[in-house]
Amino acid sequence: MTMEALTFQVLAGLATGSIYASLALALVMIYQATHLINFAQGEMAMFATYIAWSLINAGVGYWQAFVLTVLIAFVLGVLIERIVIRPVEDAPVLAVVVVFIGLLVILNSIAGWIFSYTIKSFPSPFPAEPIFVIRYLSAHQMGALGVTLVVLLLLYLFFRFTPLGLAMRAAAQNPISGRLVGIRVGWMLALGWGLAAAVGAVAGMMVAPIVYLDPNMMGGILLYAFAAALLGGIDSPLGAVVGGLLVGVLENVLGAFVIGNELKLVVALVLIVGVLLVKPSGFFGSVQVSRL
Repeated sequence: MTMEALTFQVLAGLATGSIYASLALALVMIYQATHLINFAQGEMAMFATYIAWSLINAGVGYWQAFVLTVLIAFVLGVLIERIVIRPVEDAPVLAVVVVFIGLLVILNSIAGWIFSYTIKSFPSPFPAEPIFVIRYLSAHQMGALGVTLVVLLLLYLFFRFTPLGLAMRAAAQNPISGRLVGIRVGWMLALGWGLAAAVGAVAGMMVAPIVYLDPNMMGGILLYAFAAALLGGIDSPLGAVVGGLLVGVLENVLGAFVIGNELKLVVALVLIVGVLLVKPSGFFGSVQVSRL
């Protein structure tokens, strides 16, 4: 293992890790609202990516299709919360989990029915040659890293400095107190679903040129994102970002120098089991304490 090879794997891991971070952040946003893991998050991102692919094939420019897809994904996220999730919000946990799994299967089947299960190529908006003469990363890897970091920064500014963002945080953290001060908690949670769907759509469009486009493209990606969210703390947006970058680096370095690329998915599974056994709250998550 040379220093040059290690540098390449670390930088490439940061690029893919930023995609895991954005999808992990979407998982965290929905967990904060429902205290449940949205198992359909990857399928929602996949379906949004197919929408982008359809717009691009219809002659829409890439970045116009990108913005339109993010907006459509936001609306779909809000509709899913209003139509599918809202009626079962007071149901037992197992019932809601079944709804999430059903949503996963439905979106996967609809995508296969409409677009077929044939693997398709998805265009990258970035040039084929490396940018800024950086030979360790491809132009798409650098561009994906930049796009996802910009999205994460915009989300941070939104939740930290805007009245709507503060209201959404308050509604997610303490719905009862939020209602007492006049916050429309139901709609805040719906907007949270919309934002999570939009962030997931960005992750799907950034990863599609790497893994190609098909209805099952997000299966492994969601597993890495889940590991990232657990590692950083399932209720911590900052932890989701840090966890995503760490998982990306670990996946690349261990896959290249220790276990081989064929077993890279094992890294995510080991992280999930290890975190749940050793530190269930993750690095940045809050520890739940209850009195007996």
